[in-house]
Amino acid sequence: MSWQPDLLGEGYEQQVLELGPDPDGEGEVVAVLVRRTVQAQEEVRGAVLYVHGFSDYFFQTELADFFAERGLAFYGLDLRKSGRSRRAGHTAHYAADLAHYDAELEQALELVAADHGADAPVVVVAHSTGGLITPLWLDRRRREGRTAPVAGLVLNSPWFDLQGKPVMRGPVTQALRAVAKVAPLRALDLPASTVYGDSLHVSRTGEWDYDLDLKPLTGFPVTVGWLNAVRRGHARLHRGLEIGVPSLVLRSDKTHYSRVHSDACDRADTVLDVRQIARWAGCLGGETTVVPVVDARHDVFLSLPEPRRAAYACVDDWLARHLRS
Repeated sequence: MSWQPDLLGEGYEQQVLELGPDPDGEGEVVAVLVRRTVQAQEEVRGAVLYVHGFSDYFFQTELADFFAERGLAFYGLDLRKSGRSRRAGHTAHYAADLAHYDAELEQALELVAADHGADAPVVVVAHSTGGLITPLWLDRRRREGRTAPVAGLVLNSPWFDLQGKPVMRGPVTQALRAVAKVAPLRALDLPASTVYGDSLHVSRTGEWDYDLDLKPLTGFPVTVGWLNAVRRGHARLHRGLEIGVPSLVLRSDKTHYSRVHSDACDRADTVLDVRQIARWAGCLGGETTVVPVVDARHDVFLSLPEPRRAAYACVDDWLARHLRS
């Protein structure tokens, strides 16, 4: 496939990555790689590969511009059954094993190398569930003796453990394993909430405009098989990884769970328990920098202007120290 115009409009192109038959039995699957086109006056010294979270897709053009201004060509990957990649008959965001995503991540790296050369350093940037998927992938690559071209990892509120009461991480997790064997696509009966979406989208109280079919205000249903895969990923992370590259972990300084949107929801992580992120960040291995961003949202790069600037300043400093020319 060749590069085609993307739904983001001028300055963005996409390429469909054919992945073949779905290991989970839902027909053929694809992923979609989006690139910000490099302008003639821009100097490129490397690239960024961005990976979204659950009930999400790439739309953050401000983030792309930030990295491009620092000499890093930007690519956003919509994983299989997510965002641009979801097809009729697909259960949104479903995968029974997080290792399934290795296929599109490797194809994406190959396309970045085709654009900029095999020696161009790539920084992987990932949010929430993507922040679990990518360290597991990098650990597998490192164990196979492959680290290049990845030169660093930036995680934005990574999902490092299951939030909620301890019973969720014990008996409930054990029950998931059994149910996932017989009814993996069963949706969990979880209360719907628009609190996080209300804080972000322009149709509510936020400043961000994105496609609500691809990123619904309430999110997509959570399935048993997918959550079981996530919990297996958590267990692997907790045993300790060695991703082979330096990492930066950004998170909010606080969590605020609420059933109703309020000003406090705009200045906290309303999705994950930030204490868990702090607890498990050391499991990435190697040099890890953890920064709590005061008043940040779950997606720190979609925070209010002041914490957003603080988050970008942290990334700026980290890049200066780890990606010198």
